[in-house]
Amino acid sequence: MEMWMIWLIIVFLLIIAEVSTVNLVSIWFIASGIVSLIVSIFVDNFYIQFAIFVILGIILLLTTRSFLERLLKTKKETTNLDRVIGMEAIVTEPIKKHNIGEVKVDGKRWSAISDVELEIGSEVIVEEINGVKLMVRKKEK
Repeated sequence: MEMWMIWLIIVFLLIIAEVSTVNLVSIWFIASGIVSLIVSIFVDNFYIQFAIFVILGIILLLTTRSFLERLLKTKKETTNLDRVIGMEAIVTEPIKKHNIGEVKVDGKRWSAISDVELEIGSEVIVEEINGVKLMVRKKEK
């Protein structure tokens, strides 16, 4: 079997490995395998072909991985729920310690709980969401 066929098989196997994984794993070695395949047409020495495959694959990995990860990274879209975390709210129904009250945040009323008692009109900060209730803390003045 000729060397270019072996490199073609290696590239094909690396493509299968890349497609079957979620992360970028072997894309750089696919590119270096293609270069080695082209070199194998002109150079018969396997050691030179293999050195090109390994060295070029490592160079491509080190120089382009972070760029490709940033390019392919999907931005997390904040939903209405996530968006209210960190926002200021106003207490509209008193919140007793660990009992449900109500706050108004972003123009909407939410059930809310707190570790301290909060009276109507108190300014609070939304810390987290527990189910359908907001966990709030008193705003420091």
